[in-house]
Amino acid sequence: MNSNSDHFGQPVSLPSLKGQPPHLEWPTIEWPVGTRDFSAKTETLIEELFVDSSSYGETYSLVVIKDGELVVERYSGQLPSFDERGEVVSASTQLLSWSMAKSMLHAVVGILVKDELISLTENCLTEMWKDPDDPRSRITLKDLLEMRDGLDFSENYVESEASDVIEMLFGKGQNDVARYAMSRPSKFLPGEHFNYSSGTSNIVSSIVSAKIGYGNQLEKFINSRLLSPIGVKSSRLGFDEKGTWVASSYAYLRARDAAKFGYLYLRGGNWNGLQIVPSSWVDQARTPLSLEEESGWLYSKHWWCANDRFGTFFASGYEGQFIFVVPALDMIIVRFGRTTKEKSENLINWRDRLLACVSEMG
Repeated sequence: MNSNSDHFGQPVSLPSLKGQPPHLEWPTIEWPVGTRDFSAKTETLIEELFVDSSSYGETYSLVVIKDGELVVERYSGQLPSFDERGEVVSASTQLLSWSMAKSMLHAVVGILVKDELISLTENCLTEMWKDPDDPRSRITLKDLLEMRDGLDFSENYVESEASDVIEMLFGKGQNDVARYAMSRPSKFLPGEHFNYSSGTSNIVSSIVSAKIGYGNQLEKFINSRLLSPIGVKSSRLGFDEKGTWVASSYAYLRARDAAKFGYLYLRGGNWNGLQIVPSSWVDQARTPLSLEEESGWLYSKHWWCANDRFGTFFASGYEGQFIFVVPALDMIIVRFGRTTKEKSENLINWRDRLLACVSEMG
């Protein structure tokens, strides 16, 4: 996912984020279940996602939240395992986020910014980047969040080809993922070039741990400040041997809980009166900054933006994991599954058709 693109120069008009419907309880304990009747066309689309494997691969779960209520919840299939089919997917299954964890990392950084424990403009003077003649010494946290650090990092998922992300997660970098990413040389000056990189996210994660602590200390912080307040009690994070959260890739969540995380952003970072993430931080997540040329997707700060009429922004993970946040329709869509890269655009088209159907219903 390498591309070069200038920052967008024009200000973006963002759809307003609605507050919690006054007649509904916050979904901290359970989601209120809605009784919305979808059109036949919408019902057909939902069915299509599960039965048309030739277009979408395998879908494990679909959760849709509309106007604060759970209106669609469906599960299917079994998780893969090395020697046999694994766990049957259900509402209690913790599903792997892959790169959706990057958007969770965005929330954690936002909390630290709010606490004034971290600054986006500070240079990330790690031990490996101390030489003032090294362009990496000028990389800021802002550059990292925008994927504009300039590091030469290959985000390639084909095992037969050169791939820094595979080497980092499964090869010689797996014991200290941030150090592996930091060791990559500069290819561009900081701030000049967009390059989607899982290594970059793990550098951000190590910066967070330097402030909060590694391993259990960080997990306790994330649970107490982010997950527990929104009612996420059944989740786990993946750490390397050093204790750095592998925030590029490893969070395990129930589909309903992934919807809660998306809902936090749909409500502007506020949950039942508690401002967990600053509303301005949420706005940064939904303000596009770069074009990823291969996919045509827009990127902000560890979130993607759809550039549609609904103001959709989303967390995205390998093989078609998605949390779509749709402000204009007051809607969340969560999908877990296994979809090849060749079929990934079909999922985006499916999303667009679903949103159009819901919009027509009013």
